[in-house]
Amino acid sequence: MDRVLLISGASGIAEATASLARRRGDLPFLAGLEPPADAIADLRDPAAAQSAVDQCLQRHGRIDALFNVAGISGRRFGDGPVHEATLEGWNTVLETNLTTAFLLSKFVLQHWLGAEYRGAILNMASVLAFSPEPAHFATHAYAASKGALIAMTQSMAAYYAPHGIRVNAIAPGLVRTPMSQRAQQDPGILAFIAAKQPLSEGMLEADDIAEAALFLLGEEAKHITGQVLSVDGGWR
Repeated sequence: MDRVLLISGASGIAEATASLARRRGDLPFLAGLEPPADAIADLRDPAAAQSAVDQCLQRHGRIDALFNVAGISGRRFGDGPVHEATLEGWNTVLETNLTTAFLLSKFVLQHWLGAEYRGAILNMASVLAFSPEPAHFATHAYAASKGALIAMTQSMAAYYAPHGIRVNAIAPGLVRTPMSQRAQQDPGILAFIAAKQPLSEGMLEADDIAEAALFLLGEEAKHITGQVLSVDGGWR
């Protein structure tokens, strides 16, 4: 049976994961703010998050896995070192990176707990949650949001394991996506990343993260829960 994957976001890692899932015979459903999302929604809004889950269920009849990818780098909103960061930057980053994952997980879990089948959740963390880099990536709201996602992942994994529901997180290094455009255009950061991520000799590709994500969401990982998988090219 084709597996239905609800994926938040519509570009970068979300798009790469959906594309790879299709090639493997799965049925991805993208929910985000821009095309090619199947459900165009601001997932910070509870009603929009619930609607995205409902639309996926209406189209495919089930949800076998949830991949919470949607997120931002909040530098343009005022994220930065704590003494410089703005409250707008802090709130915007946490709402986008953390609240969206909470809301989608909430509504998908409500569905699973009332259904005759279960599924898996994967949350998008970051290597910056536990391996900071002060020179080039001092965005403390972003790091806090990803650290909170890891804590939420592990608490959820413990709580929902008796229900047959798995919850893991994936923590990428620097990936070539639309969100990393600033880094891609900075020669100093590119030289730094070539040494910081020696296995990839620079930025990772979105497909690298998609491969690992589909493993954690698939049957091959059916006994894995509460884990944080770093895919970072050697960053740590």
